[in-house]
Amino acid sequence: AGRDATRAFVTGDFSRAGLVDDVSALSPLELLALPRWLSFYRSSYVAVGKLVGRYYDENGAPTEALRQVEAAIEEGLKLKAENDQRKQQFPPCNSEWSSAMGSRFWCSKQSGGVSRDWVGVPRKLYTPGSRGSGCVCVRATGPPSGELDAPEHQDRGDLDDPHLQEYEGCHPQAEWCVLKA
Repeated sequence: AGRDATRAFVTGDFSRAGLVDDVSALSPLELLALPRWLSFYRSSYVAVGKLVGRYYDENGAPTEALRQVEAAIEEGLKLKAENDQRKQQFPPCNSEWSSAMGSRFWCSKQSGGVSRDWVGVPRKLYTPGSRGSGCVCVRATGPPSGELDAPEHQDRGDLDDPHLQEYEGCHPQAEWCVLKA
């Protein structure tokens, strides 16, 4: 009581070092856990005041630090919306691995938990600013996603997106791919 340990509710670090109020090093996406935590807290506990410190002054008014966190949360909401939109365009592949067969990736109308009316083909998706790639299903017919109303197109869907790469050893139009270990 009387101590702000907000960071621990995001990081899961409830050690002495983790029980601090400073969330400034958390990413905007990590900060999205705070509104959920706050909603739970408000529904489960009775508010008795505001803790004077980093986020509220002695009059209970928000500080600049709180305004910065709120702005970062807004940025996190925008990033999440962009990620959700990207997941609709490039849903994750279904996948399985076994020592006998290796890795198998495949696309279906429900791959990655994203329902849609197309199956697609597996591709590596490289996201700027991150390491490595992930398997996604890519629409292989029709206009590109950003030009769905275009009367003229090459009928390749999103296959020409510069962040995509074919899996070596897999047919470019196959709905599944096996990579030996």
